[in-house]
Amino acid sequence: MRPIKRTLAALMTGTTLVIGADAANAEPIGPEPAIAWAPCPENPEGECGTLRVPLDWNRPKGQGIDLAVARHPATDPARRLGVLMVDPGGPGGSAAEFALSGLFSAEIRARFDIVGIDSRGTGNSLAIHCGDLMTDQPTSYPADETGFTALLRYNQRVLEECRERSGPIFDHADSGLVAQDMDAVRRALGERKISYFGLSYGTVFGQQYAEKFGDRIRAMVLDSVVDHSVDTKRFIGERAAAADDSFAEFARWCDRTVSCALHGQDVFAAWETALVRADGQPLGRQRLIDSVYGSLRGPDWAGTADLIATTITQDPLSVRSFEPNYQSVRLATVCQDFSLRIKNFQEYSRLRAEELRRSPLMRGSFIGHDEATACVGVPWPPANPPHRLDIRDAPKILVLNARHDPVTPYAWAADVHRQAPRHTALLTYEGWGHVAYPRSACTRGGVDDYLLTLTAPAEGASCPAVEP
Repeated sequence: MRPIKRTLAALMTGTTLVIGADAANAEPIGPEPAIAWAPCPENPEGECGTLRVPLDWNRPKGQGIDLAVARHPATDPARRLGVLMVDPGGPGGSAAEFALSGLFSAEIRARFDIVGIDSRGTGNSLAIHCGDLMTDQPTSYPADETGFTALLRYNQRVLEECRERSGPIFDHADSGLVAQDMDAVRRALGERKISYFGLSYGTVFGQQYAEKFGDRIRAMVLDSVVDHSVDTKRFIGERAAAADDSFAEFARWCDRTVSCALHGQDVFAAWETALVRADGQPLGRQRLIDSVYGSLRGPDWAGTADLIATTITQDPLSVRSFEPNYQSVRLATVCQDFSLRIKNFQEYSRLRAEELRRSPLMRGSFIGHDEATACVGVPWPPANPPHRLDIRDAPKILVLNARHDPVTPYAWAADVHRQAPRHTALLTYEGWGHVAYPRSACTRGGVDDYLLTLTAPAEGASCPAVEP
């Protein structure tokens, strides 16, 4: 759920839309106007436009906002199957750009209009930018009550100033509202049903849509799943365990790979040496941990080994960055989708102890810890609180996850499948890294076959690992 670093390159442009190939599948558009499409400035093969929707869906005649939308029209209109709505996650990733990226296979691009909506607070949909307000931040790893109080007061200041700067969108950017926006776009396109493909935090948007509008789904793929049912302890602890699992997999690779910079050494001992070495360097231990975590996302195991080896002899490399406004928009989205409300230092200490228990190697999860502590000081309960998945009106949904994903734990995908066994099919990629679809012919083929034919993988289906 949290920062999804630009793992996949996205080209900026728009997408074209064909209004319902089959008139029988179209429904009256109702209050939503049709989107006025025009060639995207940076990609004339795509079409870009905007759709005006209510700021607050409980007040449909109140203030409106404009959502940026792009589409890549089906390249074989005669065989068009409909609309595939997509989201790259983050939050912070531009779905409009993602719709025009090269991720999808030629057959998917031939059969679907690929449509992306910049979700509230991202891209060109009133993006929330408050990074310059986040100066002189105290540590998010407080050692005592004084440190926790400093973090609390800092967060409250940033939250107040960011809300004031951003305007009403800041309080109207949770995933439940994004799902309403998705359905407004569906209606504006004249489609009776849509297909959906969501990565990482985009899987939360998908789960919300399936709960609210399950009967309007043709097919849905949730790749690298954020479990919207988890509490704060699981949110932090299960991500911490996943980070250690990924580091252990890296160590095994290094043991069997001659080109690894740490080959022939005790990788775990080298890691501990690097951490001690980083304590005396300007960027510090936590920056090294965060950088290695970024490498494991890829995974870039050769880069991970080089980073550890380099740290032992000189300053570590800088931490990898994530989506451009992730740190800002997570306050408006993640903090409203999850009950991340650590009240005091005692509660923080218990959670930190659990994090370290489950992650003695990586000392926790960069994403899980940072998101939870970023929400310290948020005074109101989440607008869209976590809950058990209820998708009784949805068709069979394909859930896909790498077994060794450091960002969205495999346990989360398995749990989503357990919550809705009749309405989900779980496809396991037995390999590594965050985002499974492009990893192999098996993962890509399993997803493509499902989207094209609605044939879901059998129970227990998996794809073998491909060495990075």
